[in-house]
Amino acid sequence: MHSFIFRPYSENYNQGLNLTVMRTLSAGAILKLGLILSLLFAVGCSNIGRGALIGAGAGAGAGAVAGAILGDTAKGAIIGAAVGGAAGAIIGSQMDRQARELSEEIEGATIERVDEAIAIRFESGLLFGFDSSELSDTARGNLNALAESLDRFDNTDIVIVGHTDNVGSAAYNQGLSERRAASAAEFLASLGVERSRLVVEGRGLTEPIAENDTDEGRALNRRIEVVIVASETFREEVQD
Repeated sequence: MHSFIFRPYSENYNQGLNLTVMRTLSAGAILKLGLILSLLFAVGCSNIGRGALIGAGAGAGAGAVAGAILGDTAKGAIIGAAVGGAAGAIIGSQMDRQARELSEEIEGATIERVDEAIAIRFESGLLFGFDSSELSDTARGNLNALAESLDRFDNTDIVIVGHTDNVGSAAYNQGLSERRAASAAEFLASLGVERSRLVVEGRGLTEPIAENDTDEGRALNRRIEVVIVASETFREEVQD
């Protein structure tokens, strides 16, 4: 079995994935992106029967990243892959189509259109058993639907980030988050998704999206985040 390498985004950037967390947009780029994306048709949310789709139409612009219910690693990947301008609007239009399809095909996930990306959040309970990195049958079905979408939209890269709650030691949770993210990535690769498109991160308990002092909050924090961004080749094509 192949293994996935966990490495900082700075190294990913140097290897050409261009998914740097620390890259920031200029004020002009943010304004331009917001103006262009605000012209796109906005679609309402749907959470009936399938995944909940948030923000299709993408008119929120770059400021939407700050408001997204995501960990910092996922947000950084979205910012790092943004190009802005007319090129960003083209990418955003494709992401709208893909997000709508995914919302009809994936059960129980939150699917969010953020800037020029798609963010999918799975609660770990839907993917894994307690203290396990073995995918459930439901997880395999959802990831199979995701793989089919990634095959149709093959000009994208995928960032998979594992998270836990704060029960147990930081070191143990870090390892569990890495194993779970790698398990999801390994399954996607087994379905034909090219490994060069997959970036895998485990963040343990360091990026909560809810308070850890309630069962509900801990359940939200135990999650896998999948971010779909335009590939470097796609970004170059639309900027030519």
